[in-house]
Amino acid sequence: MHFSKPKDLEKLRRIALNSQGLIGSAPFGKGLSGAEAAIQHLTYIQLDSILVIERAHNHIWRSRVPDFKPEQSNQLLESATVFEYWAHAAAYLPMGDYRYYLADRAAVRAGTLRKGYPRDRKRMKQVLKQVADEGPLASKDLEDRRTKSNGWWDWKPAKKAIEALYLEGELMICSRAGFQKTYDLTERVLPNGVDTTLPTTQERACHMLDQQLACHGLVSTVGATYGRRDAALRKAMKTELDKRHSTGELISVTLPNGSEYHTLPQQLDQPMPQLDNQLKILSPFDNAVIQRKRLIDLFSFDYQLECYVPKPKRKYGYLALPLLYKGEFVGRIDCKAHRAEKVLEVKGAFFEENCTTPAVSAALAAALPDFAKFQECTDIRVTHVQPKGLQTLLKKAVAARF
Repeated sequence: MHFSKPKDLEKLRRIALNSQGLIGSAPFGKGLSGAEAAIQHLTYIQLDSILVIERAHNHIWRSRVPDFKPEQSNQLLESATVFEYWAHAAAYLPMGDYRYYLADRAAVRAGTLRKGYPRDRKRMKQVLKQVADEGPLASKDLEDRRTKSNGWWDWKPAKKAIEALYLEGELMICSRAGFQKTYDLTERVLPNGVDTTLPTTQERACHMLDQQLACHGLVSTVGATYGRRDAALRKAMKTELDKRHSTGELISVTLPNGSEYHTLPQQLDQPMPQLDNQLKILSPFDNAVIQRKRLIDLFSFDYQLECYVPKPKRKYGYLALPLLYKGEFVGRIDCKAHRAEKVLEVKGAFFEENCTTPAVSAALAAALPDFAKFQECTDIRVTHVQPKGLQTLLKKAVAARF
């Protein structure tokens, strides 16, 4: 099925955004229950250590749960509602998905996944005994002990050992204060009743496809196993896609640029989701933007996270955040929270060529106060706007709200 008309593409965009919980002010509800509903639906929320603004995982939750507070992510972890492991990157995952990551742990133990990770078996055995005997061990405890004479507690080897035990599944992260992690024996972290049976590769593919269709609305063949370096899983996914197409459970849609996606027929039969007037400031690691090709295919939005780009080559800044408004990605802002001064600096606001309108500028101005509050900032400073014609307008609109 070819989608070449603007109205057709608009419907696919809205299906994708609605599936991501990015239409409406509180699609998953509020508070901890809303946060739990959000991750159950999204299937993962990526972690990242950058602290120029509030950390990525909390930002992703806040984009969908309006009253979400940063400490609530650790509350979900400590209550074993979620667990931490690697999806395509380090992430929070619903505890109900625990069994679907057992194969990855086994592959790490076998040395076929994360092959370059050091495994000092003697040191790992010592760390594991320490946790078993003394209880949960925080990563900061490894730093505290590095000056002591018992050489195996030298910080770097001990840290590598505890991470290896975590990747192999002997330990789990039971609490997190910022990026200081506390580890405990897996058997002491897992709630009673969690399924720990190893799924087949085909079961994993089926489960993953169900999740991707629910949280994205439409998926590409590559996107269905995004970031997973597992040839057997990719093959099983192709088999599952072919099977569902043959039974009519899935149909193909071809976008104007020729890219093919898979979706449920009933998705196209539903009324087009109604947009709201809120501009959303998203994390660079948001589930809706992390697949860059998908962003180009669906939204013609060419996005790159430039914190890994040498400063002279950056076009938009260290941590430019995508801006979503009325079903389109209308630009990006490079922000920094000056926490001591309680000032959120908009170092650069960059609007897409067809979005340089007073309405878009006003929508950004309306969104910034709550975003600043989330950063524990009480003031906003706008430094640079492109195109320059909107600079005065945006600065005045922001100033009027303080």
